Amino acid sequence: MQFEAEMSGASPKDKHDTDAGAPASKHERSVVIANNRIDSHALFENGREIVIAHGSEIYRLRVTAQNKLILTK
Repeated sequence: MQFEAEMSGASPKDKHDTDAGAPASKHERSVVIANNRIDSHALFENGREIVIAHGSEIYRLRVTAQNKLILTK
């Protein structure tokens, strides 16, 4: 069974920033979740770091130079 989760490419800061009164841009994409699994290449296709909002907390998941994942608060 496959599910799709919408991922926002904009960080929480981007959602509040404006440029001379213009609305902040919103980047959306879909990532396939199959059998409760997400391929990390799909998450990091646009860079080496993603921002995860978990409740009121913000976390950063990034790929290191050694190709490991680090999650920081």
